[in-house]
This record gives sequence, C-alpha cells and structure tokens, in this order.
Amino acid sequence: MVPYASYLRVYEPLAAFPEPERSYWYAYAGRGAAPGAQEELRASLAGLARVPQAPVPDRESREAFVAEVGGVVHVCPWRTRLRGWLALKELKEELPPAVLDALLPPAVRGRLEADHERWRGENPDARPWIRSAAWHVPVRWFVLFDDAERVYEPAGFGGPAADGGEPGSQGAGTEESGTEGAGVQEGADKPRPAPSLRYRTPMVQARRRVARGLRALREASEEDSMIESLVDVGRWLEDFHPRSLVELDYGGLVHVIPEGRLAQDRSAADVGEGLAALREGDGVAAGRAYERLTARWRGVRELQYAS
Repeated sequence: MVPYASYLRVYEPLAAFPEPERSYWYAYAGRGAAPGAQEELRASLAGLARVPQAPVPDRESREAFVAEVGGVVHVCPWRTRLRGWLALKELKEELPPAVLDALLPPAVRGRLEADHERWRGENPDARPWIRSAAWHVPVRWFVLFDDAERVYEPAGFGGPAADGGEPGSQGAGTEESGTEGAGVQEGADKPRPAPSLRYRTPMVQARRRVARGLRALREASEEDSMIESLVDVGRWLEDFHPRSLVELDYGGLVHVIPEGRLAQDRSAADVGEGLAALREGDGVAAGRAYERLTARWRGVRELQYAS
C-alpha cells in the first residue's frame, strides 16, 4: 500500500503553534504513539473506494508526525484535507480531461473545488507542512541538503523501522524511526523493513542553501525553470518557524529503486557539486554532475509507464 512517492516535510517546534493548537499537539506528542503514513494512505484509499466518492476528507486530520531532536519536540501536521485539495488541482493539470472525468466525475470535482474556495476564504494563510512528488525526488529539493546529512538504512535495519512509521516521527521521545517506505519484505524468519533514505537539516541551513543556489543559478543562466521552482520552495520555507527542521524522505521510492543503487545514491552531493561548479564558472563540471543526476532519476520516472 506504499505509494511510489517522495516527501519534503517541515517539523515545527511546539512554540510555533498558537493556542489551543499548541496544547493539543503537546498532549498528542505525549501519548507517544503517533500513527504512520500507512494509516493516512489507507484512509485516503477508503475515501476513493466508497460510494459516493470522498477523495478529500470531510474534516481535517488531527494527526501529525512527531520528532524529538535535542530535547525539543517538533510536529509535522498531516493536513490531509488541504493536501487532498492541492492534489486535485495538480491532477487537473496533469491528466487529459477524459481520464480525469473517468477518475473523478465533474460533479464531484465541482463540489470539492467549491469547498476549497470557501475554506480558503476563511483560511487565507494556510499552507501544508508536507509536499510530495510521485516517481521521483525533484532536483530542487536536494538543494536544501548536504551529503553529510544523508541517512541510509539498509533492508533489515534493526531499528524501529519495523513498525512502518516515519523517520524521526514515530512518536514523542523518538528521534530516529522508520520511513514512509518501511513496508516489509519477507526474510528467512520474519518480515523485515525495507531500506530507507532520508535527509534532515535545520531550517536556517535549508534557507541559506536555497539563497546560495539561486545566486549560482542566476549568475549562470537568465532563464531556467530550476530558478522558478527553487524560488517556490524558498517561499514555502519562509512560512515556517526559523527553528523548524526540514526533512526529505525517499518514501515509497525505496520499493522501485534496487537496494544496491539506493545505497550508492548521492543525489544531494551531485546537486551540491553542480552548484559549486557553477559558482566557479565551470560549466563542464556542472554538466557532468547534472547528467549523473538526470540519468539516475530518468530510469525511476520511466517506471510509471511500465505495464
């Protein structure tokens, strides 16, 4: 039931939330049993399968991923309803009208869009704490991280990944945990967790790297779609508390990338090398780094068209 998607998450400290939400998340984290992403996925699939369809929940989720780092509890709310509305908007841009109508009838989409417009009028500053991407990790996300922040856990890792939770987000008091992609594979004696790959960095570092990356790209090229997409990520990060944590999780992609390739995946290092080369005016070295990156992810993205 794991989707082949990656995730960019922001974990905010409890101090970032106004009351009474802060007290709610404090008590929530104290229970120490936050559900994993599989529970969210099951609920979403149940909504699509029911009659009439409910691809977007009628109520906003009250669940979150929780991470305690350095004695400070951080929370990443699911906001499943908001993300469902945003995903519907993306579907309209990606799918042909005939396919979209077969998947979600116009009457259903019209009702959901009206609900979103009404809700947005009442919550103009709302934003998701989680971004997702199917069948790949967007290049712009790697700009936020350094290779030294890479955390790879091979299949069968003996940590709490066996419960199918999130990296660093199993519950209060848990600094390291499983991953979105931590489904199970059959071992000799018992199921074992899948491999996981993630990065995590302080918000201040992520923002600094976005700024440096934008300078390098703008000096090297006046027109680049990468610039526009990185600006979008930077604006999104500005909405959060400066002491937040930013996490990139390969999620369900670990199930479509051979474990040997996953262990050798240094995509953040390739992006960092390419940007450093641009700053030095070495277009050839930047091109080589970019080619390694695109070749690695081209094969993964093409899997979505396999039958």
